[in-house]
Amino acid sequence: MGNPFGGIASSSSCAAEAAQIQYYFLSQSWIEGAALEQLKTVAALPGVTSVAAFPDLHHGKYGPTGIAVLSQRLHPQLIGNDIGCGMSLFSLDMPLRKLRVDRAAERLSELEAQDCFEAQAALSASGLASDLFPAALGTIGGGNHFCELQAVEQRFDTGCGDVIDRQGLYLLVHSGSRGLGAQVFGEIDHQAAIADGLDPDSEAGKAWLGQHDICVAWASLNRRLIAEQAASALRCEAQLVVDVPHNLVRRKDGGFVHHKGSAAVEPGSIAPIAGSRASLSYVVRALDGTGSSLGGISHGAGRKYDRATMHGRVGRNRSEREALLRNAWGGQLICGDRGLVIEEAATAYKDAGQVVRDLCNAGLVLPLAAMKPLVTYKKAMDGAADRTRKKSARADRGKGGRHERD
Repeated sequence: MGNPFGGIASSSSCAAEAAQIQYYFLSQSWIEGAALEQLKTVAALPGVTSVAAFPDLHHGKYGPTGIAVLSQRLHPQLIGNDIGCGMSLFSLDMPLRKLRVDRAAERLSELEAQDCFEAQAALSASGLASDLFPAALGTIGGGNHFCELQAVEQRFDTGCGDVIDRQGLYLLVHSGSRGLGAQVFGEIDHQAAIADGLDPDSEAGKAWLGQHDICVAWASLNRRLIAEQAASALRCEAQLVVDVPHNLVRRKDGGFVHHKGSAAVEPGSIAPIAGSRASLSYVVRALDGTGSSLGGISHGAGRKYDRATMHGRVGRNRSEREALLRNAWGGQLICGDRGLVIEEAATAYKDAGQVVRDLCNAGLVLPLAAMKPLVTYKKAMDGAADRTRKKSARADRGKGGRHERD
C-alpha cells in the first residue's frame, strides 16, 4: 500500500513511537480503510503525542478529516488550505409560521448579490488589514460549503432551555478563509513541513501561526457577513448563536491541538453537527468528556463516497437530478452547478444521526435539537448577480481560490 500522505514519508531521523489513537465511534459505524491507514501515519508524525478520531472520519489529501491531533510540533498540512473553516449558527427574528419556502428560496438565490456591508470597513472593524481579500468576503465558496435555512424538527428533553426555539428559524453557515487560506498554505515549504513538522519557536513556525490566526479571524468574519446577507435577502435580522471552527490549531498544555474537520469545543459549549442538505442536522452540547478527546467532536456527517464516485451513483437522468433539488421536508436546494448537485447528494454522506449517537455513547455530547433543512444555498444559478464580480475591479486580491474541502 502506498503512503497515505501522497508519497511523502516522515523523516526517519525524527521518527518516534507512534502516538496512541482514541476512537470515538462504534464498531458498526462506517469508516473506510484508507482513513484508518492515514490515522496510523498521523500518529507517527514527529511530535505527535495523541490522536482522537471521530465518527465522521474520512480520507483526505494530507491526512483524514474528522480528527484532533496533539503535537509538540506544528503540522500545517493537517489543517490544509481552508484555515479557519467552521460552522456558525444564527437565529433569525422571523418566526417559522411566516415562512414561505418558495419565496425564501427565491430571495436567497440572490444571497451573494446583497450589498449590505462595505468589505474594507468590515475588515478594519475586525482588526484585520482592509486589503485582505475584501472581494471574497461574504462568499461561500465551493465543495461542501453552504448557507442553510433551518427549522426545528425535534427538541430533545435534555435541558435545551432557551438555546433553541421550537418555533424559530435558523441559519447554519459553513465556510472558511477562501483564497486567503490557500495563499498562506501555498507559502509553506511542504517537503520540510510534512517530513518534520515546524518548530513552533522557529521563524517559520511563528510566521505560520501568525498567518493562521489571521485566517481564523477572517473566516469567522466571513461567516457572519454571509449570514447578514442571507438575513438581508429574507428581510430580517440574524443574531449569532455560536461560531465553531473546525480547521485550526489551538494552543493547549502539552503542545498544539490540530483540528482537521473536528469542531473545537469546550465543556458546556454548544455546537452544530451538519447533516446533508436532505437530512437532519443537530445542535449538541459538549460534555466534560471532550477533555479526553482533545476538545474535539465531529463537525458533520462526513463523506461516505468521494465526488467522482457520486457521478455514477445518482443524477443519471433529468428526473433524478431534479429530485436532488428537493427534500422530504419540502426544502429546496439553490445550486447552479449540476456536477456539485450530484457530488453533494445526501447519499454521499454518512448518517449524521449515527454520528451523534456515537458521540453520545462516548460521553462527548448531549443532543439538544434536530434541525430540518428548508433552503440550502450552495451556488447561485447561472445569470444570478455575483457580488464578487462587482468588487473584483476594486480589489484584485479579493479573488478567492479553490480550496481543499473539509
